Amino acid sequence: MHSQNKIRPRKLVIRNIGLMLSGDLANPILEADTIVATDGIISAVGPAKEVDCEGADLRIDAHGCALAPGLIDSHVHPVFGDWTPRQSQIGWIDSAMNGGVTTMISAGEVHLPGRPRDIVGLKALAVTAQRAFAAARFGGVKVIAGAPVLEEGLVESDFADLAKSGVTLLGEIGLGSVKTGPRAAEMVRWARKYGIQSTIHTGGPSTPGSHYIDKDVVLEADPDIIGHINGGHTALPIEQIRCLCEGCRRGLEIVHNGNERAALYAARTAGEMKQLDRIILGTDSPAGSGVQPTGILRMIALLSSVGDIPAETAFCFATGNTARMRGLDCGLIEVGRRADFVLLDKAAHSSGADLLDSVGKGDLPGIGMVVIDGVVRCQRSRNTPPAERLPELVSSIAMRAA
Repeated sequence: MHSQNKIRPRKLVIRNIGLMLSGDLANPILEADTIVATDGIISAVGPAKEVDCEGADLRIDAHGCALAPGLIDSHVHPVFGDWTPRQSQIGWIDSAMNGGVTTMISAGEVHLPGRPRDIVGLKALAVTAQRAFAAARFGGVKVIAGAPVLEEGLVESDFADLAKSGVTLLGEIGLGSVKTGPRAAEMVRWARKYGIQSTIHTGGPSTPGSHYIDKDVVLEADPDIIGHINGGHTALPIEQIRCLCEGCRRGLEIVHNGNERAALYAARTAGEMKQLDRIILGTDSPAGSGVQPTGILRMIALLSSVGDIPAETAFCFATGNTARMRGLDCGLIEVGRRADFVLLDKAAHSSGADLLDSVGKGDLPGIGMVVIDGVVRCQRSRNTPPAERLPELVSSIAMRAA
């Protein structure tokens, strides 16, 4: 449900954290058990004895649970509100929050019935989506939307207009009439000139009207993000995926609604190249295969358990990597970042010894609490397995509207 009226504590203190995941590939596990947020911003991280915990409006006892940055879904297709016509489903954004997602990035509002393809209409839709999702947050999730799909007829001044109106993203290149390398490259250059980030569809067509985009088109277009490098749903041949990994330094987006074999191959190739910082995760939902509230957690578990990537590293793909690539002020546990957290533990009866071991064995963790901008948005998740341990709201004094 739409939740703009939650109460934000001026000072939030979370103590007794058993494992703190930073989201930073260079240092994925922090030696800290306490985190403090002031007015929705991280203000201190460290051992309890070194952190000022006095005067907290809200105290949370983690009871040994792990804390990670809120997960970022780098690839979603919203329309309006918490409703998707793709599956006639209401509440999908709030449901994803129960899967640990605190920020979503639109890859285009392509599922809108009657989506306009004329230049005036597509620009109007982008601005409207950007404004609407900036003003309304469902489950508290921050949806960065307003991603126009490129159509023939766009000129440079249109990109200037979009940027001036607050649009910062392009929808997937290849979902509209622009589908060749030269035309896409020209528009990517215009977008980059005005500070608009670009993503390209990769692989076979996903819906009627979309196109097959191969490595040659991707490399010539030179987008900022190689969208669903593992296909959405149909992947490119393995040889082409390697060419994309080796042929540029752009972001490599791996999605839930893609080809698992191709996902593992892309991750392993990036690892061989010592370029894991390029990997970001998305769901590519809502889609024909549905909505996946735990899709990001499932990708973390897949890459860790089958891809032999340490779980603490795989968490970085869905947090700090995406935040840095997308220019976000969340996704990392460090002072000055947004206080977006997921408190989680290994699922009850998992064969893993602890959270990281259980994820490395392919189990989903249990979420005990989600915090966005310092506000508790849910406690025990309705979508994950029950966690072995749960955090607890210990005390709360006068707070103010977020």
